Formats: sequence, structure tokens, C-alpha cells
Amino acid sequence: MIHDLFVIGGGVNGCGIARDAAGRGLKVFLAEQSDLASGTSSASTKLIHGGLRYLEHYEFRLVREALIEREVLLRAAPHIIWPLRFVLPHHKGLRPWPILRLGLFLYDHLGGREILPGTRSINLRSDVTGKPLKDSYTRAYEYSDCWVEDSRLVVLNARDAAAHGTVIRTRTKCLSARRVDGLWEMTIATEGGPEERVRARVLINSAGPWVSQVLGAVIGRNDPDRIRMVKGSHLVVEKLYDHDRCYIFQNADGRICFAIPYETDFTLIGTTDEDHKGDPGSPHISEAETDYLLGAVSEYFRTPVTRAMVRWAYSGIRPLYDDGASKAQEATRDYVLKLDHPDGGAPLLSVFGGKITTYRKLAESALEKIQPFFPGMGRPWTHDASLPGGDLAVSEVSGRIADLERRFSFLPHGTAQRLFRAYGTEAQTMLEGARDMADLGPSFGTLSAREVAWLRDREWAMTADDILWRRSKLGLHMPQKDQDALRGYMAGDDAAQVLKRVGS
Repeated sequence: MIHDLFVIGGGVNGCGIARDAAGRGLKVFLAEQSDLASGTSSASTKLIHGGLRYLEHYEFRLVREALIEREVLLRAAPHIIWPLRFVLPHHKGLRPWPILRLGLFLYDHLGGREILPGTRSINLRSDVTGKPLKDSYTRAYEYSDCWVEDSRLVVLNARDAAAHGTVIRTRTKCLSARRVDGLWEMTIATEGGPEERVRARVLINSAGPWVSQVLGAVIGRNDPDRIRMVKGSHLVVEKLYDHDRCYIFQNADGRICFAIPYETDFTLIGTTDEDHKGDPGSPHISEAETDYLLGAVSEYFRTPVTRAMVRWAYSGIRPLYDDGASKAQEATRDYVLKLDHPDGGAPLLSVFGGKITTYRKLAESALEKIQPFFPGMGRPWTHDASLPGGDLAVSEVSGRIADLERRFSFLPHGTAQRLFRAYGTEAQTMLEGARDMADLGPSFGTLSAREVAWLRDREWAMTADDILWRRSKLGLHMPQKDQDALRGYMAGDDAAQVLKRVGS
């Protein structure tokens, strides 16, 4: 069989391109060397946002596109994307008040905002958001952006791609790709399996931090385009305040830092911008980054945030196009698409950079680039299409959660909300027929065997980490004994014996 597209990379860009292409009638094969969203796409700040600070670098096109996409994506997946309000305290020594107001005026109006509320000024002396802050901060602006469960966004794009006929192969590495008789011929190998050959008319290199390595080691180019690997690190600390709004803090070095309510019991702090050298697959937060983030937020919070409060940390590599910017934080976050089509040979499209917010527009741009090779390809369609589980209005989410709680009242406290926020309208399908917890099979904390089966059968989860840290963040909440039980169960042990062994 000859596929139309062979996509390398199962991050948000690769899965977004595969989904869009398959929905236009193209035959697509996607190979991911690890788990879906195992790299950059699961290590973001979890925001669907325009990028307020990009206005300072005059990236107006990028900001406008991202602001428009906020509400497009919110409508497509209101179960995993929801509005947030951000509080920006004024600091006399940094950006002047009028400059902040001008920037937020542009932010409110560049993207044709329809659902999200606009900016307002707040008095921190009387507003609840001022209570956790030092007394020196007396006024602030509050504006809108959105939260996203980033790993789930990737998985849902992969599921929709598969529903349109895409072959999704995880734990499958592309060993080589060569142009043969006007086609691409790829040699691939799944973990523990034999090598295979796959042929396709067009090759899409959306390998994220590995895009240059694919161009060199896999495709064999002697002069691959370069990326600038910029590491962004985050801390998850004990819950710092009780309200539901977020903070965006200005730092003395000109950068900003977020403090965001996270997973009910925690606060997410990030991010850093640091050039990264070496293996893109194993980034770790450095001592200097930890000190930087703790120091940045402690400048604002009344109670200092210390290392003793840190419960988890994660880092990711942003594969930015190397535009020669002098500082990591100044390198463009815009995407760059490079089409290679020498002397009529099989086309290669390489994807550099991009933001999770603009992945859908990136996919449309990628397909526009290759459209001349597929004159019968369908028209763009994803703008008004929901993702799996997202077939409801934004305003319906709270009511649907309440309905799920009533219908499956036996679920432990908070489980119905967690399930709906993960699976949307499909949560009811997953639970169908259950009258008590026993009907869902053995449980690992609030995670049932039925949910594990769903994740294995429909979402390509193969290991406990796939579930605990990507399909969910249950790893932050689940006792170690339950995590150990899940690992044994995922490895093939009998559930009853596993639970007995760990004392559940």
C-alpha cells in the first residue's frame, strides 16, 4: 500500500496534521518513537493563549492568530479547555501602567473575542486576589486566556485522525527515509518487532526537538536546517492560595512568570527560557532554574515559596526555528514550514517551532503547502469540528458534570468531574451499564480497570506512566502503593493478586 502522507512525530503538530489530512481524504501513516505527547507537547505551561509578551517583540500576526484560535479550540474541546482569568499586578519599577493598558487593549481586540470576558482593572486592597500578595502591590489588571490539558489535546487529535483512517503507530521509530522511484520509502521498527517498509508520496517531519536529527540521521541530509532548543521548566508546589484565578508576574529581567491553580491541590509555576544542548529527550530542571522560579514568585507572594514546598518539576524542549535571536526568550515562537522538493522528487515538509495554541492553523498551513501534490484533496474542515468528547457548548460543561455525578452517584468524590474533564461526553459511554464500583472492575485509587481498558484500547496507553503522567496527572495524587499496583497490572499481572500484594 502507498500512503499519501507519512508523518514522523506524535506531538500536537504531527497529530494535528494527520487529523486534518485524513479528514480531507488523504491516506496517512503516523509513527511516534515513544508515547503520544511524550516530548514537548506534554511539558507546556498548559495554556491556550495569545502570548501577551510576544506583543513586545512585535509578533502581531502570531498573537492575532493565537487569540483567534483560543476560542476556536475552546469550542472544539470545552471539556479539556476552559477559560481562566489572569491577574497582572502593577510593579512601579517595571512596565508602566499605561503601557500595560495599551498592551491589554490590543490583546482584547486583535483576535475578535466573543466568548471570553475582557480586561478590567482591580484594586488588590479589596479584591480576593490581593490577599496572597505583598502589601506593596495595590492595583492590577485582570484578563482572559484558557487552560488546556495538553497531553489530552494530542491524544484526541490522534483519535480523530484514526477515526478518519490514519494508521497511528506508537513506540515505532523511523530508522531511515529515502526517495525511491518518486516516492518516500521508510524503514520503521516497533519496540520488540521486526523492521518494516512503508511507502508514501509525501514525508512530514514533525519530530519536534528531533526535527534536525531526522533531517540528518534519518533522511541523510548533509546540511539540515537547525533548530534552537530552548528548555522551559516548571515547578508544581503546594497550593499557594484558595481562589481560582491565576497570576502573571513581571520579573526584573523583563521576563514573566505564571502561578496557576493546578490539579485542585497544587500551584503550577513557570516557565523558564534557557538554551539547551545535548539530548532533547531527557531535559531536567536545573538548580539555577529552580532558584529562579522560586525567587520570581516570592517577590510577589506574602509568604515566600521555598524548595520544601515543591512536589514535582518537569521540563520540556521548545524546538524553535533558529532565527539568530540573541536571547532564548526573544527567539520567535512562530512556526516555520520548509518544503523540500528537488527536481520533482518526493516532497518533504519539515515543521519548525510553533505553539500548542496554533497547532490547528499550523496543520492548515502545512496542508496548503502540499496541496499542489494532491489536487483532489478536500477543503479545510477543522475550524468548526469538535474533538472526541467535545460535542457540547462551552456553557453546558458544568451541567453535564452534574448530570454525570447524579447518574453515577457511586463514584468517589470528584471522580465524575475528573472523568468529564478528561473524556467529555464520552465519559458516559465509558461508564455505561455500571451500577456500582464493582462493575468497573478492580480499582487503583480512583482509577478503575474499565478506565485503564479504555486508555489501552482507544488511546494507545501502554505503560503506567502513559496513564499517570500523560493521559492524566494522577501520579500527583495516587499513593505509591496504588501506582505500584497499576504498574504490575499494566505489565500483565493478575489484578487481584497485584492489589493483594500491595495491600489495597
